[in-house]
Amino acid sequence: MDYEQRARQECIAWQAEMQKSPTVLQWAAKSIQDKINEKIPQKVHDVITESIKHLVRTVLVGSEWTTKSAATADSLEEKEKQVLEKIKMYKYTATVEGAGTGMGGLLLGLADFPMLLSIKMKFLFDAASLYGFDVKDYRERLYILHIFQLAFSSGEVRIETFHKMKNWQETIRAYPSHADYLNQLDWQKFQQTYRDHIDLAKMLQLVPGLGAVVGAAANYQFLDELGRAAMNAYRMRILPLPR
Repeated sequence: MDYEQRARQECIAWQAEMQKSPTVLQWAAKSIQDKINEKIPQKVHDVITESIKHLVRTVLVGSEWTTKSAATADSLEEKEKQVLEKIKMYKYTATVEGAGTGMGGLLLGLADFPMLLSIKMKFLFDAASLYGFDVKDYRERLYILHIFQLAFSSGEVRIETFHKMKNWQETIRAYPSHADYLNQLDWQKFQQTYRDHIDLAKMLQLVPGLGAVVGAAANYQFLDELGRAAMNAYRMRILPLPR
């Protein structure tokens, strides 16, 4: 079996995983998170949503101009060797960042949120470029945001996001303009599903004595999840796969 065949099989298995219905435990956790979110005043949600929107916009612009031009590696195997090196590098960066902010108490623990988000986004820009996609194209930046949401969501949101990516040409018809593609995203859903995914680990990171260990382990795991999602999301566009 050659490399592309193995990658195709891994991608098919990953696609099946992305479409699985939530387990009973996942439904229960989601129900608890929904009840917590219902208790939070809408004004608070609005402030958090605007903060995340602004942060993501800033990271998108910065990453666009600091990412190298699309890679020229011919084979998928060569592309993915480079992507795996990037995953390894960003895992290390995120682990060190998580340990450092976790050791620093509440203030540095809170600083971890924007720092980690920036690391994740920068990795996705590098991965897109290594697979040969032009990140200066707003549609590719939109795809990056969908990978991010897919990696850090569960249940119905994960399944919905996956189907948008699977039918990408149809999806991007809803975003015809570079000027307002970010305004069309459901930012409250984007930030809420992301926070629901990372909340427990990030709260434990603020606990004295546990923060450094939890921060390092959680950030390593988050980059591992994101790396796997990115590789299979781009395989889905490159390799001939069954519909």
